[in-house]
Amino acid sequence: MKVSKPQISVVIPVYNEEKNISRILKHLIENSSPNHIKEIIVVDGGSTDNTVNLALLNNRATVIHSNKGRAKQLNFGAQRATSEIIYFLHADTFPPKNFDESIINTVAQGNKVGCFEMRFDSDSKFLNFFALLTKINHTICRGGDQSLFITKDFFIEMNGFNESYIIYEDNEFIARTYKATKFTILPDHVKTSARKHRNHGNVKLQYHFGVIHLKNILGAGPDELHDYYKRNIAIQ
Repeated sequence: MKVSKPQISVVIPVYNEEKNISRILKHLIENSSPNHIKEIIVVDGGSTDNTVNLALLNNRATVIHSNKGRAKQLNFGAQRATSEIIYFLHADTFPPKNFDESIINTVAQGNKVGCFEMRFDSDSKFLNFFALLTKINHTICRGGDQSLFITKDFFIEMNGFNESYIIYEDNEFIARTYKATKFTILPDHVKTSARKHRNHGNVKLQYHFGVIHLKNILGAGPDELHDYYKRNIAIQ
């Protein structure tokens, strides 16, 4: 008897992503198999631009509406997901060709959670150095821009994202998964936008991200991390 492979629900939280939403949806369809991708769920957090209308033009995407806040949007999308595997993806992060097959094969080997390595859409040697660090299997080298695949059962077991975190929700959640099971890094890479770095400056932004990591290590809570972010990094 042939055992059917698990399928993937892609969950993309968005807020005013009209510049990226059509590109990412087209990219996902062109670089995966419809046999593997059961659904693409776009979770809108109240966009005031043309994000929702553009997403609705793609017949493979389902748009749902959530309260603003990435953790809330990610959890809401996961609740709606009907596949055995959930793939959380930012609208400006583009996964490699056949990413779906890589994820499914990895899960079939008993792995519950993981991500890809990452590169920026930039020639900056400074940013390329930080991108190389995503090869290292340590929580300090993780982040939502690397995308995240996880079995739905394990996501439920981990109680989802902590909605107290307005920022740093990906890091907080991934840190919990590291404590609970083996975290897998796939050898191929996603390509993510360096738009925030272009807006703020590479060194300045990495410095502020470093401070946020350090504050978390020293015990800062979600409100303190968000306050630092608001004061030092423009909210896009």
